[in-house]
Parts: sequence; structure tokens; C-alpha cells
Amino acid sequence: MTALGNRPGGRTLGQDGAALTTEPRASLEVAGHRDSTAPDFTPDTDPLDVIRWTLSAHPDLLMPSAFNLNGVVLLDLAARAGYRGEVVFVDTGFHFPETLQTRDRLAARYPEMTFVTLNAGAHPEDGQTPPDLYASDPDACCAVRKVAPLQAYLREKAPSALLNARSRDQAATRADIRFVETGGARVKVNPLAHWARERLEAYAREHALPVNPLYWEGFLSVGCWTCTRAVRPGEDARAGRWAGKGKTECGLWAGENRL
Repeated sequence: MTALGNRPGGRTLGQDGAALTTEPRASLEVAGHRDSTAPDFTPDTDPLDVIRWTLSAHPDLLMPSAFNLNGVVLLDLAARAGYRGEVVFVDTGFHFPETLQTRDRLAARYPEMTFVTLNAGAHPEDGQTPPDLYASDPDACCAVRKVAPLQAYLREKAPSALLNARSRDQAATRADIRFVETGGARVKVNPLAHWARERLEAYAREHALPVNPLYWEGFLSVGCWTCTRAVRPGEDARAGRWAGKGKTECGLWAGENRL
């Protein structure tokens, strides 16, 4: 998928259609340990079955989301499975307007869930970080603006498990994730672990889901506008995140401060 033209904020889009090599990728970390209490799920297991098991085993389940394609599909599946808990989003102050609009559309579509925005109203000049920290030290910027607010909220809520939308084909750093992982403070459940992008797109179209419009412009993974560009031909779905920085994770799922 190639997007044409440029968007404001210095996000360069591929235009010549030629296959390009990927940006430098972060090294693959050891995946979380398999949860021995979970059923013996196989790659063909229906994500609905994974979610239903999780709701039974972890009724205090919580769902963080950035409302990318994977997240939108997971929201719909979770609603079908009976999830009625919180959907937690961190406002970094650098989100695209389209992302915030997608959040609002989803909240209206799924009133049975409680949509929580942490750090609501954040903006580049709010004093949390130097306005250009994203360029000089993106790890530090993510740590303050995204990871820390969610970590603090999770300490307060203390859920035993997190329902998240990661899948194996998003990036090399996610190639080995399992449906259910232990390690760290809580269980991580990945119902979409084995769903490829084509299947996610088909599901979204079939159910007329409100996907972030930037996705169809080539932004296959949408983060902050300062650190996101469209994906070029031949790149993985997260290649447009922190391009050229050797970084593919914000720190929520990888690194010493991971959830």
C-alpha cells in the first residue's frame, strides 16, 4: 500500500512505488512465557474463544488501545464476546486529529464499554517534556508521555490481565508472541496473535468498522504525528514508527519498563 503526497508534521510518504528496504529494526526480545493455566490454543483458534476464556479467567481484565486497525478489530470482537470493561487510551499530546476522532467514534459505537483517556488534553507545550524531546530522545519522550501514565493507572487498577491487539506480522519484535503470556506484573492476552493484516482488513470491511482514515493512506500503524510516517512498499506494518531511530516499540510491550 502506498500513500500519495505529504502530510503536515514532516511525515514523508513514499511516492515512486518502488520496493524499498526497511528502516533499521530493533532487536527481537525474548517473548513472554506461555501461561500454563490457559487452554492449549492453536494458531487456528478463534480469537473469540481466547477472549471468552480470558473473561472467565480474568474478570478484572482491562484493555489498553491506540485504536489502530488491530485495536479496532479487537474492540469489536471483545464486544461480541461480552467484554464490558475499560478501554484505556493515553493522550500524549501529539496524536493525529484523526486518531482522536476515531476514539470518539468507537466510544459512541460501543457504549457498553467505558472509554478512559489518560493525560487528557495534553499538548506539545504542556511542560511535561521539552517540546522537541521526541526528536532528540524518543525513548524518553515515550516513557514520560505514554508509558508512565498507563503504568500509574495500572498500579491503581491492578488488573490481573491485559487484553491487547498485538499480532505476529506487525514487526520482528512481535514475531513470537503467544495468545496468552505471563511474565511481568500481569498476564498479557493477544487474541489476534495469528491474524495477518489481510484478515484484519477483511474483518473491518465486513463489519463496517470505523478504522482510522490514516490507515488507508498508508499509515499502517499510527502513533504520534511527530514520529510516524506512511509505510513504504516492502516494509512491515510498524516500519513507519520512529523511522530511522532503530526503535519499533514505545516501551509498553518491550524493554525494562514494559507492562
